[in-house]
Amino acid sequence: MLATVLHGKGDIRCEEVAEPKILKPTDAIIKLAASCVCGSDLWPYRGLQPVGGPTHMGHEYCGVVVEVGEDVKTLKPGQFVVGSFCISDNTCPHCRFGFPSSCEQREFMSGAQAPYARIPLADGTLVATPEMPSDDLIASLLAVSDVLGTGWYAADAARVQPGSTAVVVGDGAVGLMGVLSAKQMGAEKIIAMSRHKTRQNLALEYGATHIVSERGDEGVARVKELTGGVGAESVLECVGTQEAMTQAMNCARPGGHIGFVGVPHGVQIDGQTLFFAQKSLMGGPAPVRRYLPYLMELVLNREINPGKVFDLEVPLADVAEGYRAMDERRAIKTLLRV
Repeated sequence: MLATVLHGKGDIRCEEVAEPKILKPTDAIIKLAASCVCGSDLWPYRGLQPVGGPTHMGHEYCGVVVEVGEDVKTLKPGQFVVGSFCISDNTCPHCRFGFPSSCEQREFMSGAQAPYARIPLADGTLVATPEMPSDDLIASLLAVSDVLGTGWYAADAARVQPGSTAVVVGDGAVGLMGVLSAKQMGAEKIIAMSRHKTRQNLALEYGATHIVSERGDEGVARVKELTGGVGAESVLECVGTQEAMTQAMNCARPGGHIGFVGVPHGVQIDGQTLFFAQKSLMGGPAPVRRYLPYLMELVLNREINPGKVFDLEVPLADVAEGYRAMDERRAIKTLLRV
């Protein structure tokens, strides 16, 4: 089958690879309904994250089960499923505590930018829909598997509460999903930090009440102005750079909470600064499996439309253009039709 393989910096190809097979009795094989390019895929694509040789890409997925291993008990061929980018058994102590992304058997999904994918620990990782969803819901269900689940975790980790103020640092797909999530959680004032008109417009559609285009100290000053000089109770850091983390921490009020989900690259936090700031940090790989049933229900009931974050659709054969468009910020997020 044709699938996406990263060979090195800027060298992404759609090429022939072997079709996946059941390797363990807890595996499932799914036929993907669609796939996509994640913002985190751009780190290795840009050469900022090492890869040890050709790497099969893709960790966001939804589709139809075509085969299951002999130990899979809760799934059967023909079911439509959504899974997390973190593979988990959903039974270990960390899973039961609500952090399947730290599962004792954790694996990170790969190889989903393809027509078929193998899903390890299928019973713990996949959630089936009650019936086959209509085609217009596929993009939103795909978003649940990572980008929405990650934005939701950013808001959850930042402890967004009804009536609160939330600041979202980052206007990529995860940041926009953070805006949507903060709105769903009842935030009264949602400040989206963005300098790009199309992203600003989508942030406003998803529930942002204010747009701050300034960055750094100027951006912090603008947030303070909008919060009566106090800062925000909740700040969502959705980028992963030093600048973004510093901005997020400085936008939070004392006693505030920062949910950070941008994969850190070069981020350092000074202990003394953190000590006197009196602000809490929670983040890491999103425990998407915890949220899957609820978020899928919101999508299936058409209460939210996270699929609008996909503003470019290309066939799998043109995946290189999908990566280029995101790298050059011509697209927020690329949907791959497989």
